[in-house]
Amino acid sequence: MAYPGFGGWFGNFSGQIPGMQVGQPVPGTCPPLLAGGPPGYTAYSHSSDPMWTYFTAVAGQDGEVDAEELQMCLTQSGISGTYSPFSLETCRIMIAMLDRDYTGKMGFSEFKELWAALNAWKQNFMAIDEDRSGTVEHHELSQAIAVMGYRLSPQTLHAIVKRYSKNGRIFFDDYVACCVKLRALTDFFRRRDHLHQGFVNFIYEDFLQGTMMI
Repeated sequence: MAYPGFGGWFGNFSGQIPGMQVGQPVPGTCPPLLAGGPPGYTAYSHSSDPMWTYFTAVAGQDGEVDAEELQMCLTQSGISGTYSPFSLETCRIMIAMLDRDYTGKMGFSEFKELWAALNAWKQNFMAIDEDRSGTVEHHELSQAIAVMGYRLSPQTLHAIVKRYSKNGRIFFDDYVACCVKLRALTDFFRRRDHLHQGFVNFIYEDFLQGTMMI
């Protein structure tokens, strides 16, 4: 059976930027690897991958970025467009979403994975934010969550909307934070729901570690 409420890796977008044809390369697709360089920090052709320039401008010598560096990197890349830059807290949960080795940092491959998700979420938000006010209303967030493939109860949707709204509106930064948490928490639950039944038994410490790190 299909896992309840889990609408694919990035909702129904599955990492593909809306509006692009199937088979069309995603902007910033990883270029051919070049020989040399330390393990985990492989050299790339700078000229063929503009995302690599953004990333290496802030990455440490270990080839990874923390939340503050990610915030700087995303701001410099201009991915927020006319919307406000991402907050440090949103950048923290972005890293937590993809931090599979629990280092609190993100490598280039994870950054590219995040980039694809951000593009998909931004296209979704822009489709709702027709007046380009930078905000959407309660019912529009609920619709966006449904479009991403999540099947949630009205009570759960209400709780999510209440958590991420400010004075009755949801800003782009909060919208992305909501998308990140939905994906991360659902994936955390899904990995423990081995029978795909929609319910699991949690050990208290496992629950705390999983939820507090997101």
